[in-house]
Amino acid sequence: MKLLSIAEQAVSSEEDLVSLSGEFGQDFGGILDRRRFNAKNCLANCKIEIIDKNAAEKLVPHIHMPFNLAFYMPEAINVNSKYYLNALFLACQNIVKELSASGFGKKNLCLQKKSVYELRELEGKQCFLRHGDGKNVENKFVLWWTPENGEYDAVIICLGAKADLLPELAGKLPLRTCRGVILHLQLPDNIGEDYPDHGPSILSDAWLAIKGNRRLDLGSTWEWKSRNSSSNVSTDEASDALQELLPKASAIYPGITSWSFAGARAGLRAMPPLTPHGSLPLLGCVNNILGNDLICKYWLLGGLGSRGLLYHGWLGKLTAEAVLSCNEQIIPSELTSWKNKDSRP
Repeated sequence: MKLLSIAEQAVSSEEDLVSLSGEFGQDFGGILDRRRFNAKNCLANCKIEIIDKNAAEKLVPHIHMPFNLAFYMPEAINVNSKYYLNALFLACQNIVKELSASGFGKKNLCLQKKSVYELRELEGKQCFLRHGDGKNVENKFVLWWTPENGEYDAVIICLGAKADLLPELAGKLPLRTCRGVILHLQLPDNIGEDYPDHGPSILSDAWLAIKGNRRLDLGSTWEWKSRNSSSNVSTDEASDALQELLPKASAIYPGITSWSFAGARAGLRAMPPLTPHGSLPLLGCVNNILGNDLICKYWLLGGLGSRGLLYHGWLGKLTAEAVLSCNEQIIPSELTSWKNKDSRP
């Protein structure tokens, strides 16, 4: 939330960055007692209310509740991740300008796009990798810092599901790939009953991210083992997603059957391995995997799965502290244990 506040302050308008919608969640997994306990014992700054069918219908008329129980988070928000990242970069630029103007010497912050085929091409270049295109690796949202001597100390690889496209990491990361499709729906002009003002988003067997009275996003599919990282969705893929997601959504919000298809987009998740501690992200220095003849220190930040927006701030801070101090012990051992030979594929 601190990073979100920083991003909001950096942009003049929050219209596209944040949607102030509460969240309404229903449980279909048979763990109601545990969720009741969590709701009653949540942090004071994370408000969760346990509501019944009558209260839910005041929020969303005609909503269907098989268990007469739901969890309502009135202060929950929807975040547009693309605008959020752009705003964070703008905030970084503003900080650099402030430091330069405050007598700390001239500081520079650069965004660079560069294609590489292997990590060794980065020896002697200062880059933080971020994105790949399926054949070579293209950094996007890249932050770099160049000392006076032109050398660098570390490269942080955060390529998501494409990290193992680098030949040095191919077959060495215990990541599970999963493609997800999100549908954009809108309410036709001839339908008069809008979604309620300030109506909550819905998290159930499918989720609905509300974007005003007449637009919403519906998600998402889970196509395990897919390597398709294109954000484009074919007509057939969109049709399959509609057939899969609409019944799930209409089971709790029947009114969605009046909404029409307005588009779709997709992404490829980098799911972490299943462990006795749960599905945990992959962090740590990877020089022992890449080889000992490298000049630079290489670090990995990946496997955030579908919860990257929740964990990225904390995990990024851990990684930055470990890199700057050259001390991997700062990172909890549960997040670096994947490097043990028995844990790798």
